[in-house]
Amino acid sequence: MVSEKKLHNVEAAKADANMLEFREGADWNVDAELELMELQLAEADKIKPWLSIEVNFTKPEYFTWLLVVFASMGGLLSGLDQSLISGANVYMPTDLGLDASRSSLVDSAMPLGAVGGALLLSPVNEWVGRRNAIMVACFLYTVGAALEAGAINFPMMMVGRLILGSGLGLEGGTVPVYVAECVTSNLRGRLVSLYQFNIALGEVLGFAVAAIFINVKGGWRYILGSSLIFSTIMWIGLVYLPESPRFLMHKGKTVEAYSIWKRIRDINQMEAKIEFFSMKQSAEAERIEESRAKGRMAWLDFFTVPRCRRAIVYANIMIFLGQFTGVNAILYYMSVLMNQIGFSKTNGVFMSLVGGGALLLGTIPALLWVDKTGRRFWAIVTLPGFFIGLLLVGFSYLIPISNLAAAEGCYLTGMILYMGFFGSYACLTWVIPAEVYPTYLRSYGMTTSDAMLFLCAFVVTYNFTRMQEAMSKIGLALGFYGGIAVLGWFYQILFMPETKDKTLEEIDIVFSQPTGELVRQNLHNSFETMKDLAHFRFRKVAFGEETVKTKEGEGEA
Repeated sequence: MVSEKKLHNVEAAKADANMLEFREGADWNVDAELELMELQLAEADKIKPWLSIEVNFTKPEYFTWLLVVFASMGGLLSGLDQSLISGANVYMPTDLGLDASRSSLVDSAMPLGAVGGALLLSPVNEWVGRRNAIMVACFLYTVGAALEAGAINFPMMMVGRLILGSGLGLEGGTVPVYVAECVTSNLRGRLVSLYQFNIALGEVLGFAVAAIFINVKGGWRYILGSSLIFSTIMWIGLVYLPESPRFLMHKGKTVEAYSIWKRIRDINQMEAKIEFFSMKQSAEAERIEESRAKGRMAWLDFFTVPRCRRAIVYANIMIFLGQFTGVNAILYYMSVLMNQIGFSKTNGVFMSLVGGGALLLGTIPALLWVDKTGRRFWAIVTLPGFFIGLLLVGFSYLIPISNLAAAEGCYLTGMILYMGFFGSYACLTWVIPAEVYPTYLRSYGMTTSDAMLFLCAFVVTYNFTRMQEAMSKIGLALGFYGGIAVLGWFYQILFMPETKDKTLEEIDIVFSQPTGELVRQNLHNSFETMKDLAHFRFRKVAFGEETVKTKEGEGEA
């Protein structure tokens, strides 16, 4: 019997040979198909999707940036709504007569509703597409925020939070996929990371809005209702954006996909041509597989196909590690935690801006360099940073209250380190799931990843107070959250593949290799990295040997 490793080597060699043959014949092959595509486009009736206004730019890259900016505003909404509740928690529970249990339910209702929104992700994406799914999410955001702002009792607030959460769940899994399917491979990590940057920016804005209205009578209503402005702006912007060309290709709408591809890429460049027809071939192969398996549910491939199984396991463990190090619980209870360490209620809201600001600044290095250094580098560097930050947070609780300045200083230093490192890691929790699934399973895979993210957020948020009481403040921060960060660090070293600079179709080959082979490669690379660190070859560790050689060659030239 042929081993899985040998089978993988044969398949990988065939794939490389096919790609080489495709590129060698690209000059005439692609151009010939391109002429045929242009003829079909000229003959086809111009299709205008629902509520779509076509906008064109002289340079396609400008359109790509417009697409990414407006789509990533979903991150702004997500972060805004996650941090607004922190400021509202100062007076809202008293005004609505909520006890501790009901207050915890209100705080955790949004991630719980997001689980429901995540379960809607696959059917809505498959039915109306990526862009329209984001528009549906904006509508849910608006309705939920309006109910929150006008809530007069616990049930009304819960309904508003659940509806808002369903919009968050639907949008949170769709935007990274939409961006990943539309941008070039050398910018994909950076532009998907922009979504996390906007989440962090939204969280800072949320804390700022809370600080503005905290002393206003009934100010929590203005705080929770402020997201209406952003959801309206985003909905209007989406009217001008096209559907994902890969989604259209997946649905067999090749000509329509090509018309959009021309708007977002420079079709005169050979790389853009090759990527389009590689995408076309991949979609055709997937449709053949689907037709062979007619009557069988596509998502079963996550159990029966090793390549798909590896992707779903890895993507969801990434998300688990990010959430169970406690970030959402800390964000939701930021003002309360600041009060516990010694800040007054009002000052606690203002100081929450420090944690939110650190999260925002932490996303910037990943945003700038995730496509240069790769995904593994950031995961392996950031998880120890979590632990150091949590270590300082834990120690701050040991400092006597009589030495308040020292306790607050230690706590804030730990919080800044924790939030800063998490900002970079959080980018990966959107980039990795958005790129590792095959196109025909991407919406199903993102459903599981999105649901996992918000289910974990619900669990850590709802149980935060109970866990803090059961484990103590130090035990929760250092023992539980810190312990998971340490375990996650070893997991990433062993099992994390590298996907930078690869098209979504080329990533299929990465996840087709056996897990044992991946572990052997990672161990070898880890030992090489340790040698490089011992010899102070930091550029090689960060950017890789080939990049360093290229830069040196450019310098000599």
